Amino acid sequence: MSVGAWEPAKPASNDRTRSDIDKSLLERIINALQTADAGATPGLAAPDLTKFDSDLQSSNWLSGLPATQWLDEAAHWNNDQVWGLIRFFTLAEAQLPDWQGGAESPVIPLAKSLRLRKSPLVREQLLWIRQHSDNRYLPYGPL
Repeated sequence: MSVGAWEPAKPASNDRTRSDIDKSLLERIINALQTADAGATPGLAAPDLTKFDSDLQSSNWLSGLPATQWLDEAAHWNNDQVWGLIRFFTLAEAQLPDWQGGAESPVIPLAKSLRLRKSPLVREQLLWIRQHSDNRYLPYGPL
């Protein structure tokens, strides 16, 4: 009789499969925010996301991706672009239907990616997040 390792046929319910993040979708989000910033203080405007293209509004599946995947993805973007994504996800959770965030919000790993680069969010950015979200976990997650 031999002893082997048992491997389940299906992943456990807490195992999430990785969905590829469409870089062109993230570029469109960043570009839409930059366009909305026209005439406002760069990086601090709070555009109405309900006026964005419908495919950007309906990309709520992005908010359900694992934190590790967002950390990996953030490596492909510069600090200003990561801040743009943080702004979008902060506003999307507050303004768009079916966007969930809470303790699993993409804002948390994106903010962490900036801290790992030694470029943490500055006071104005932290205040902006608090002003535009009622999610108590933003930006650094459950403490």
